Amino acid sequence: MSGGEVRVAIAGTGFIGAVHARSARLAGARLVGVAASSPESSVRAAAALGAERAFASAEELVEAPDVDVVHICTPNHLHRPLAEAALAAGKHVICEKPLAVDDRGAEEMLEAATAAGRVTAVPFVYRYYPTVREARERIRTGASGPVRLIHGGYLQDWLLRPEDDNWRVDEQLGGASRAFADIGSHWCDLAEFVTGHRITRVSARTYLSIPARVTEDAVILQFETDQGAVGSAVISQISAGRKNQLTLEIDAAEEALAFNQEEPETLWLGHRESVTLLKRDPAALSAPAARLVTVPAGHPQGYNDCFDAFVADAYAAATTGEAPDGLPDFRDGLRAARITAAVLASAETETWVDVPSAAALTAETADV
Repeated sequence: MSGGEVRVAIAGTGFIGAVHARSARLAGARLVGVAASSPESSVRAAAALGAERAFASAEELVEAPDVDVVHICTPNHLHRPLAEAALAAGKHVICEKPLAVDDRGAEEMLEAATAAGRVTAVPFVYRYYPTVREARERIRTGASGPVRLIHGGYLQDWLLRPEDDNWRVDEQLGGASRAFADIGSHWCDLAEFVTGHRITRVSARTYLSIPARVTEDAVILQFETDQGAVGSAVISQISAGRKNQLTLEIDAAEEALAFNQEEPETLWLGHRESVTLLKRDPAALSAPAARLVTVPAGHPQGYNDCFDAFVADAYAAATTGEAPDGLPDFRDGLRAARITAAVLASAETETWVDVPSAAALTAETADV
């Protein structure tokens, strides 16, 4: 880093690229440049996002000598080549999910990151809601008791109609999975992060409402975990009226906990005798949850705040070499890719399919 200053560049300047740029500025980074789909688009994006310059291409951006951290916000098929080029050039990398269009590509990205010794991060940003951290802490400390059931879903409606379109619908650009790789990966990451369990076996059914799309519009998932819990989830991008409803409920021996991303200011706590809505009030939260509170109770925090905290943690890791607790990295991205691969295999074979264990994943990455 130049004098402790974090110098960043962003490849991909659509909606999510703009979110990354905002969080980078708020974290105090210097936005060296951006690259869009063409040199002309890059010039317009640089002006709109407040970048110092426009790169002619993403390939030029990832190798620029005055960049410390590369943010990759492009269509999925470009994630791997850009990330590997950035790592080879000595950059830290923040890459959107899915890491690659398949699990083998994600494995090779993690291998490249391990060899480069650079910090990597993947925006599983729902981890950064204070109420999510509170749920995690209650389970981690044993206050909730052993986890028995894990269930919920992630519902959207932006691909409800035949005329709804996006590059993600193209298998060559987005990969073999769409709904699950795009948003099911978020749900599984959150479920594993909060509970500390790892999904070991899946039974899945994919659903395609508009055959011209090829990749799935919805997934119905059952699973088992390494600690004896069972669960289910419904993942959909064709649920009318649902804009971004991610729900996670955990039924443990002493209490149940429920989180709804569209109502993130409260954590639902269920007991046989009573139900409590725990407010996002730092005075009532554990220290790991209170760390993420940025405004007083009653002043809503939201998705952008989660992204801000995620990017700040990634920069802290790049600057100090120490990753703050909960920072998702390429290991988590590979984990998501492997669950996605198991879901697709289960749907194709109509059987239960095993997901590599956390121990196997740790041993594998230690060997690269």
